[in-house]
Amino acid sequence: MAVPPSTPRRRARPGSPERPVNARMYRGTWLVLSIPLLLAAFSVARPSPLPQAFPPAFDSASAETLAEEFSRFYPMRFPGSTGAGLAADWYRSQLRPYGLSVRSQPFTAQVPGYGRLRFENLVTTVRGRSDRRIVVLAHRDDLGTGPGANDNATGTAALIVLARSFATPVTTEAEQPGPVHTLVFVSTDGGALGGVGANHYARTEGDEVDAVINLDALAGPGPPRLQLAGDRPRSPSLALVRTATVRIAEETGVVPLRPSAARQLLDLAFPFSLYEQAPFVGRDVSALTITTQGDTPLPAELDTEARLRTLLQSPRMGQLGGAAQTLIGSIDQGLEVMRGGPPYIYFGTRAVRGWAVELVLVAALLPFLAVAVDLFARCRRRRIPLGPAVRSYLSRLAFWLFVGLAFAIVARLGGWPQGDPLPIPPQAAAAHTWPVKAVVALVLVSALAWIVARHRLIPRREVLLEEELAGYTAALLMLGLVSLLVVAVNAFALVFVLPSLHAWLWLPQFQSRPIWTRAALLLAGFAGPALLLWSLSERLGLGADSAAYLVELVAIGYVPVPLVLLFLAWLAVSGQLAALSARRYAPYPSAEERPPRGPVRQLIGTGLLAIERRRRKSAAESDRALEG
Repeated sequence: MAVPPSTPRRRARPGSPERPVNARMYRGTWLVLSIPLLLAAFSVARPSPLPQAFPPAFDSASAETLAEEFSRFYPMRFPGSTGAGLAADWYRSQLRPYGLSVRSQPFTAQVPGYGRLRFENLVTTVRGRSDRRIVVLAHRDDLGTGPGANDNATGTAALIVLARSFATPVTTEAEQPGPVHTLVFVSTDGGALGGVGANHYARTEGDEVDAVINLDALAGPGPPRLQLAGDRPRSPSLALVRTATVRIAEETGVVPLRPSAARQLLDLAFPFSLYEQAPFVGRDVSALTITTQGDTPLPAELDTEARLRTLLQSPRMGQLGGAAQTLIGSIDQGLEVMRGGPPYIYFGTRAVRGWAVELVLVAALLPFLAVAVDLFARCRRRRIPLGPAVRSYLSRLAFWLFVGLAFAIVARLGGWPQGDPLPIPPQAAAAHTWPVKAVVALVLVSALAWIVARHRLIPRREVLLEEELAGYTAALLMLGLVSLLVVAVNAFALVFVLPSLHAWLWLPQFQSRPIWTRAALLLAGFAGPALLLWSLSERLGLGADSAAYLVELVAIGYVPVPLVLLFLAWLAVSGQLAALSARRYAPYPSAEERPPRGPVRQLIGTGLLAIERRRRKSAAESDRALEG
């Protein structure tokens, strides 16, 4: 008997519940992106460097001697220690013969993993004809695990030589007009602990500062580098960066490295830097760091005095010291205002304005928003109610907000190492360890909360295709709202959200596909958070500990609270979409579908019933024992 040919499966009609995503609208809306891209092209600037005020006269021999002496005689300079006090006295003694007074700025700060420590900034001022200031920084401390020869005996030595070079001898004061700006040389404390001293100085005396130059690890084997990131989405002045680039190239013959354009975008999306320019840039002060090392300092076993002597055979320290000296002169004599503030991204010798980059990122939202609104309109036309789907999302949101509140309470009670909201040094134990007790407590509390929340989120009947479409639509609309709120907080952070927008938008279209296809789309949406973790891992050498490090930054308040709340709302969206993809979604039950007792009463009743059963069992065993 012949088997009749199988009837081919008809493809669902576009716009039907099986194919609800308007692919033509999605593709067409991408054309709008051409407008902001064109505007970004017209926003490109090519800044000109400030002219050189005088030829370099940096005393390289003195700087090398000072760096070697400092690291040899004062190797242990951990903040608050006896060695730190002796190092501060040595610093004062190097400036006293030149008539330069050193003002002490003592303060305390709490550092995660180290507790509350005493710090002392040392401030030297050379008065100029204006009260506007140019600040030169170098941190004096180390972690106490090695001599800190390159990081940062070299920066401290260069700071001393620069202060000496701008000192005006009393006998010739009438003949020398002095600088236009007031020059301030600050030997900071706590630079190895996340820029504690620089943050304190920026917060207390950061007004009327036109530019900040930070000197850090000047004699490393790597090429010269400029660090530009702030602790907020801001950037230093284009003129300052361009002038520093030219001055360093003139002295070294090498164009200094800057973070790549992609890295600059990540630094604006998640503002973070271990260098001491960061707190100034975040306060709209134009600041940068001159260094020869990457994002993290060398391990203590490599940053030794013997290695420093080898490195000092290279002229790099003298070259960068001379570049810093001429950079100060250019800023002092320059007429252009050096204030920082509006962000930008450098491409070679050109820069794209930050507002243009933000406009491109916002335009990348439009295809998603257009299709999500179209999904909403389709549900309205088909009279598919969205209320139960929205309430299902709100239940998940309430769960994640509860988890966030529990995390904050556990952190406040000391479950995580506490400290001021500053970058945590990657060498600290707090950057690598999970507090097991706090994690277990949080997991248990979250599990109990989920038992309560899931009571009204589990399917009790077969879910209709239209109800699943409503669930997708509600989740995508909420995801669009989250993305718009991200724009209001920090538009650059959209780089972490856009992958989820454009991957998860297609989940309703693939609801009839195999589970592995839906799982791949769902996982693709997590590319944004994975990118952040990968960035921290690569930059700081944390590896798998990058998640613990990020959680610790949240615990100390370094990550802004609005962004944390938006991340929790994003997790609630991912939870609803995961339930839909796994066929475990159910709309919020109506009054008729709900059990007579709510989840809390049900949980309490179940617990009481278990206790009563145990009591009866114990009583029965006691009776049998008495009868025996």
